[in-house]
Amino acid sequence: MSTSLIDLDRAHLVHPVASYRTHEQLGVRVIASASGATVTDSTGHQLVDGFAGLWCVNAGYGHESIVEAAAKQLRTLPYATGYFGLGSEPAIELAAELAKRAPGDLNHVYFTLGGSDAVDSTIRFIRYYWNMRGKAAKDQFISLEQGYHGSSTIGAGLTALPAFHAGFSVPYAWQHKIPSHNVYRNPVGSDPAAVIAASVAQLRQKVAELGGPERVAAFYAEPIQGSGGVLVPPTGWMKAMRDVCRELDILFVADEVITGFGRTGPLFACSEDDVVPDFLTVAKGLTSGYVPMGAVFMSEHVYQTLADGAGSSAVGHGYTYSAHPVSAAVGLEVLRLYEGGLLENGRKAGARLMEGLNSLKNHPLVGDVRGRGMLAAIELVVDKEKKTPFPAAAQPSRRIFDRAWNNGLVIRAFADGVLGYAPPLCCTDSDIDAIIQRTKLTLDQTLEDPDVRAALA
Repeated sequence: MSTSLIDLDRAHLVHPVASYRTHEQLGVRVIASASGATVTDSTGHQLVDGFAGLWCVNAGYGHESIVEAAAKQLRTLPYATGYFGLGSEPAIELAAELAKRAPGDLNHVYFTLGGSDAVDSTIRFIRYYWNMRGKAAKDQFISLEQGYHGSSTIGAGLTALPAFHAGFSVPYAWQHKIPSHNVYRNPVGSDPAAVIAASVAQLRQKVAELGGPERVAAFYAEPIQGSGGVLVPPTGWMKAMRDVCRELDILFVADEVITGFGRTGPLFACSEDDVVPDFLTVAKGLTSGYVPMGAVFMSEHVYQTLADGAGSSAVGHGYTYSAHPVSAAVGLEVLRLYEGGLLENGRKAGARLMEGLNSLKNHPLVGDVRGRGMLAAIELVVDKEKKTPFPAAAQPSRRIFDRAWNNGLVIRAFADGVLGYAPPLCCTDSDIDAIIQRTKLTLDQTLEDPDVRAALA
């Protein structure tokens, strides 16, 4: 069966963000089952999932109450459109419960299918907002280098990772970047005040280059840059950037697709940063990855501007599966589980994870350890003092991922030698300890590679 599946996969299934030819050669690894923080492949090999699928299975695998919530809703009402003034009970309840818990006046929730279309929706809403305010010239968008805001046609231009641009003719002329706060490799050094001041100055400079605040529509930022390498800004960075945007009348969008729902500790990372954005996007942990769903939170002034501007006309933005009742029913149950102990367990497990990863700082290949809660990274180098990056020839994204897999651990191995961690919040002490032990084993094995040894010399 396994061989047959591998052949069928080669012949028919197009994988996301993959070298198609390389994947054809190597074949697929089939995940067969999962429970808690453990996944099992089709050969029976068990692994601790140190990445929660794709930063998303925050609650962990195998919660029967989530399965039952979905099944019950499927039996009762498997679909209801949000068009024509219609709706369903779980979608209405989920919107209300989320608004109740969201920072500040983020009282209005628009449901999407995931993170990419949530970001895409903000772009449309922002365009509409400024047009309704009679400021159509505010049509320039700014995001951060090393940021990730999805891979939709337009959102990929806000993303600032080469793989999402190459061959796709993005970013567009109205999409701009300022440097990341990357504390480990920031030209101004690692002093928090200096890093914040540099980012503030860079945002102001970019706004001036674009013709001033009357041309700039919005600024996008993740509380922690996930796919860019788990880059954690200094405390106060988000608030400082938010304050500049408010001063300049630029909409501030917090992308919490990765950081939302307990990943950094609380339901929303923005609450830790004392920030209330104009828009906030979520997905992934919203349903713990059990079914697709994302959402856009709108602040009160944004919603009222859209509503007043449209008047009796429709705001022409919608998806067939927006506010899907089954996804909403799952979201409600997942929220109950978060608040019934998973958030608390995640905070404890996150402290243990960070302590364990920090214990690896003295390893010859470890240049930096960073993170917050259950979102962390190790950055590998071959010269700690010079911060010399891990050699690309060592193929860390393939070689280290494979080695960790063989050692019973799933992590995110980035091409630049960063190892990403985002375990489920349900992790036990033994799960976290296994992540650390298997990481150390993987690093020790990598240290013995001849090309790595040569780079160290």
